[in-house]
Amino acid sequence: MRFERCRMLFGEENFQKIQKAKILILGIGGVGSYALDCLYRSGVSDITILDYDIYDETNQNRQIGSEAVGESKIETLAKLYPGIQTIHQQMTMVWVESFDFEPYDIIIDAADTTKVKIEVAKKCHKKLIMSVGSAKRFETNKIEVASIWKTHGDALARKIRNELKKAKFDRNFTVVFSPEEDKCKEKGSFVGVTGAFGLTICSEVIKRIVK
Repeated sequence: MRFERCRMLFGEENFQKIQKAKILILGIGGVGSYALDCLYRSGVSDITILDYDIYDETNQNRQIGSEAVGESKIETLAKLYPGIQTIHQQMTMVWVESFDFEPYDIIIDAADTTKVKIEVAKKCHKKLIMSVGSAKRFETNKIEVASIWKTHGDALARKIRNELKKAKFDRNFTVVFSPEEDKCKEKGSFVGVTGAFGLTICSEVIKRIVK
């Protein structure tokens, strides 16, 4: 049976919860695609992915599906993971403001745009698991999970904290981050870390579901 070993690990009651969970993944690049793969293989049957991009040759070092250069990311992944739902949409402030996040149990933010990430946090912090800087790093053992207010050593997380403070927003949400110092100035990336971010997010989703 396909999910027999998941059932052994989680128990039938918890596995039923996992299967029924409704998950939204915002951004399906180096982090989001691995979160998708992990959730799909763990039995989550109601997954929606959102992205607007097509694959570029430079994505091939870290993104699942990126052999399909020039093709739509969501369409490619829909073929690789039959049954998932797709939203072909650019994440903008206007979209975040108008989109209904209520039907989803958990929202994974693996998007790139800081302003949009902040708006997502304001709108659905209770359901949110956010990924921050995974680029420019190569040590997986530095990856941590914490409240946004307890993140450290990551410039993007610091910027998000500061902007939320300015907006007088003080609610908690979960962040996957790494305090590892940047190893380059450019957008260098390593699938060992970006993929591990995605797998860590998946683990946090499963923990939240079974609790």
